Amino acid sequence: MIKVVRGNPTPEELAAALAVVQARAAARAAAAPGSEVRAQWADPARLTGTRRVPRPGPHAWRTSYWPA
Repeated sequence: MIKVVRGNPTPEELAAALAVVQARAAARAAAAPGSEVRAQWADPARLTGTRRVPRPGPHAWRTSYWPA
């Protein structure tokens, strides 16, 4: 629901404002969900090949957190 809270728009002005709102809503609905490009630093796939797997032993805790 859209409500005019101040002023008295002409029918043409109101139609123009509603056309903009409808166009934005249609563009957002047409965009596929999940199509946003994820920033590379936030992509967990970039870490899969570079992480060292900790080996069992007395110093395994050292490599369990720190990146390679």
